[in-house]
Amino acid sequence: MRASRLLSIMLLLQAHGRLTAAALAARLEVSVRTVYRDVEALHAAGIPLYGEAGHAGGYRLVDGWRTRLTGLTAEEAERLVFAGLPGPAAELGYDAVVATVQHKLHAALPGPLADRVAELRQRFHLDPAGWYSDGDASAHLPAAADAVWRRRRVRVRYRSWTGEVTRVLHPYGLVLKGGRWYVVAARPDRREPAAYRVNQILALVPLDETFDQPGEFDLPGWWRAHVADFRSRLHRDEATIRLSPRGRERLREIASDVVVAAADRTAEPPDAAGWVRATVPIESLTHAHGDLLRLGAEVEVLAPAALRDRLAATAAALAALYAPAVQGGAPA
Repeated sequence: MRASRLLSIMLLLQAHGRLTAAALAARLEVSVRTVYRDVEALHAAGIPLYGEAGHAGGYRLVDGWRTRLTGLTAEEAERLVFAGLPGPAAELGYDAVVATVQHKLHAALPGPLADRVAELRQRFHLDPAGWYSDGDASAHLPAAADAVWRRRRVRVRYRSWTGEVTRVLHPYGLVLKGGRWYVVAARPDRREPAAYRVNQILALVPLDETFDQPGEFDLPGWWRAHVADFRSRLHRDEATIRLSPRGRERLREIASDVVVAAADRTAEPPDAAGWVRATVPIESLTHAHGDLLRLGAEVEVLAPAALRDRLAATAAALAALYAPAVQGGAPA
């Protein structure tokens, strides 16, 4: 562990030129005293490293000296794919290894190219999590990733839409979709895999047995087909609605591209008040009820009658709930 840290100090100084002991300690997540001891060890090993006092001081390597210890270990090479995804890498427990990979890659670059890469990182940033969530991390995500890598069977207790179930799974791979992690896994009695939301896993126990993954299985290809199938089954019905001008603009903010496109395609000429009649696909009465409520009084459902009745009942309940305020203020 210390050898890796000593190498990291050399690579950081090689990449940044000069860093204070406090800056090194923060990057390596150790104490300043530990940095002092590591610097002494590097001195003893003959590394041309020296410190400069003062406000702009810090540690630096002798000009022109570059370490050749930039080769990647097997583990670092395996984690290279996560070099541009620090958030997901941290959720998987790979953040320390990925940070070392980034230091090594940066240190191996010629000076001008290293500067361009550093500037690029300041101009482009990838944040896969949604606006209303910091991500989809789960206490069982690192264990799931380890089982995927080692091809080990796992026993999971899982919260499905029918309730809690216990399954033995063969985890083929992990997918990050819209800030949410899914493990693609097959059951021993079923060859065709399925996608399981990782944060719905309530317990995960790695088993001693390994499994043989089908040689023809392609994770990216399977996931593309899974998404296509999901979208094809997403909208099984349709609703006829009237939208105000404001409701039509609001629909573009809250609805999927498929719904917005259908509304635009089927919209009839607006009436005198600017309202338009259109037909949009819906997943179910329950989903449509929740989605259309977000439009408030800027939408009117004409059909199906069951959806119109649900919204009318909700509107009546809301009116009753807020009736005191509407009639002159809440009671004292």
